[in-house]
Amino acid sequence: MQTPLFHSDQPFEIVSDFIPSGDQPAAIERLTANIEAGVREQVLLGVTGSGKTFTMAHVVQRVQRPTLVMAPNKTLAAQLFGEFRQLFPHNAVEYFVSYYDYYQPEAYIPASDTYIEKDSSINDAIDKMRHSATRSLLTRRDVLIVASVSCIYGLGSPDEYKNMHLFLRTGEDYPMEEVVRRLVFMLYERNDYSFHRGTFRVRGDVIDIFPAHEEEHAVRVEFFGDTIEAITIIDPLRGVVLSDVGEIAVFPGSHHVTSQENLKKAMRSIQDELQVRLVELQTENRLVEAQRLEQRTLFDLEMITELGYCNGIENYSRHLTGKPTGVAPPNLLDYFPDDYLLIIDESHIGVPQIGGMFNGDRSRKQTLVNYGFRLPSALDNRPLRFDEFEQRIRQVVYVSATPGPYELKHAGEHVVEQLIRPTGLLDPRIEVRPATTQVDDLLEEIRIRVERNEAVLVTTLTKRMSEDLTQYYEDLGVRVRYLHSDIKTLERVELIRDLRHREYDVLIGINLLREGLDIPEVSLVAVLDADKEGFLRSERSLVQTCGRAARNAEGMVILYADKITNSMRYTIDETNRRRAIQDAYNREHGITPQTIISEIKDSMAQHLKASGWVSAEDAAGWPLAVTAEPEILYHSVAEIHREIKELEKKMQEAARLLAFEEAAGYRDRIRELKMMELAVG
Repeated sequence: MQTPLFHSDQPFEIVSDFIPSGDQPAAIERLTANIEAGVREQVLLGVTGSGKTFTMAHVVQRVQRPTLVMAPNKTLAAQLFGEFRQLFPHNAVEYFVSYYDYYQPEAYIPASDTYIEKDSSINDAIDKMRHSATRSLLTRRDVLIVASVSCIYGLGSPDEYKNMHLFLRTGEDYPMEEVVRRLVFMLYERNDYSFHRGTFRVRGDVIDIFPAHEEEHAVRVEFFGDTIEAITIIDPLRGVVLSDVGEIAVFPGSHHVTSQENLKKAMRSIQDELQVRLVELQTENRLVEAQRLEQRTLFDLEMITELGYCNGIENYSRHLTGKPTGVAPPNLLDYFPDDYLLIIDESHIGVPQIGGMFNGDRSRKQTLVNYGFRLPSALDNRPLRFDEFEQRIRQVVYVSATPGPYELKHAGEHVVEQLIRPTGLLDPRIEVRPATTQVDDLLEEIRIRVERNEAVLVTTLTKRMSEDLTQYYEDLGVRVRYLHSDIKTLERVELIRDLRHREYDVLIGINLLREGLDIPEVSLVAVLDADKEGFLRSERSLVQTCGRAARNAEGMVILYADKITNSMRYTIDETNRRRAIQDAYNREHGITPQTIISEIKDSMAQHLKASGWVSAEDAAGWPLAVTAEPEILYHSVAEIHREIKELEKKMQEAARLLAFEEAAGYRDRIRELKMMELAVG
């Protein structure tokens, strides 16, 4: 855990026209009191639409501690980032997710003797935001970082990252040659022709530095002999001075930076491990693996000697950080001070994700080590094990409408409920009807909703049933679509958008729990075969599924079943309990529930434009809806290659605007074209 280099006196301050209402004030008071009393783990059980993000923001404002908010995926993290950025405009709200637009991990398949080389495309904007996040943690206290669960992967030593920074102040003696040498050690590239993030240039007695955490501003350092005469912030494009500053701290161009002394130690350590491993392989008469490992490792060492880094340098992180075998690598959590606050949003998804990341990563890398593609130390470049993650928790708030058994067990009596929606909306009423006549009964209910211009969600148990039911209803004149895992990401976005635009009335799927399916137009959710116990018919799944109808004043759920299971009984009882609490609040305050009216956002770019994260010009230049790629006839490999390059540009632009679902669609098309290129090349 780290101590900031410089302390900022700026406190967390919410800027909003709204004030806490409903049971938000009570939730804020209890959560804050528990944190200040030293309670390690607690749960915020908040229903959909109750304003959990607003509550979390007020808790952060009360406790005034650096905060990490973890989300299950990039898309949800981007939404939370936009919301917190609006609420805390004067504080350091940062975004930390995987910086890959496209990532194919290194792998080896022994059965077919197939080696898959690592292939990736790093998004420059997200890389900048990652550097901005770590820099903020090391320079100020009013920091709130929204991250995906990938933040538990190895990142590089926070001590090295902090110690390798360059601090400059006007009036001090610091020879230009030393500044240039220091920048090179910090993995900045000297480039007098193309000035961009992570580079510097020298012109006479002036050094221009483009910090890794910046995108729009650079630093100009002017010398008089060996003395720093002036430090200014400049526009990197025009070279115009924007402001004068008396001092500046420039942080390394990579999180995997290390000092020259430690780099030399690491190289000796890598060579020692290589010799030990070669002896092992040769003793086992595995000469091919030994030759492969020696050739690759020596090449990497040569690259490190000449450039200070190599492709896949993270696989040598144990040597670079000097940690013993098996010890957890440094990660984002190690950059936080000891008193930081952790909030895990949608914890019923996030906690199991954290627990499962280590095993999947370990299996792939163990194969690479066994067959001589990597040294055994590569196994220590990994995400945290769950027990290691637990050790790094100081105080945590698990946030979910359906917290899992782990969260409830560890929180004990510290479960804070937030069941009242300021809008007055109640949880949907639930009816149980026989499964034997579910298809025809549902058809009548659908026709009633269609007459009222309302939408319907239907969940089935199998892909085949969703397709067959769609075909059956379609033949009867119902405007219906289906959604399952074979539907590509972009098509999913379009399906949801089209449902909201009322281009069809019924969406049928297996799992309709994913974020982004809070559709106010949905007044009926039908669960077919609800009595078939399993993952999609468990207590949490049923509660989450019922929540899809919680944004409509006429919301209703029909559970089709021939018997009432324990999961169904829990769902019915819990929903009725929540309805009673909300109804009593509405009566007391004279509130009439109204269906939520929300803007139809076709992409993350539109969401981020509303939050102020991207400009209107950027958002206007980005297509809010991307249609499926038409089949195109390519006449040569060169044409395919040009198309790939064009799609890569679009993918990077989409990811820059945090429109990850659109970017994923381009990524999928690029994969198809690369396969085509290989086939005809």
